[in-house]
Amino acid sequence: MRVVLRSKIHRAYVTEANPDYIGSIVIDEDLMRRVDLWPNEKVMVCDIDNGARLETYVIPGPAGKGDIAIQGAAAKLVNQGDCVIILSFEVTEAPIEPKMILVDEENRFVEYLEGATAYEYEPVH
Repeated sequence: MRVVLRSKIHRAYVTEANPDYIGSIVIDEDLMRRVDLWPNEKVMVCDIDNGARLETYVIPGPAGKGDIAIQGAAAKLVNQGDCVIILSFEVTEAPIEPKMILVDEENRFVEYLEGATAYEYEPVH
């Protein structure tokens, strides 16, 4: 079994950073659907602006509003306005094709991204 990338929201912008909430990341429900994220699913958040990396869980935000809100202690690492990458992973026995999207500065869907599989993979046994 291996842990592989399952989904990615690339270059989203943090709309709120609230350290007083009990913890999590709020993600626009439309974006969650596009990359198959579930409520309460564990995600990694990578801050492009400052290099911070953290893990938290997803709370659905209102569809179509573009919310990407960092809550709780994570708000000490990621600021409102920061550009982030949101990743989820899967434990599997076989390679999978991740669902990856690019969003604009208002966190609206732009396009699906292709996986980094530019070569034929031959597993070593």
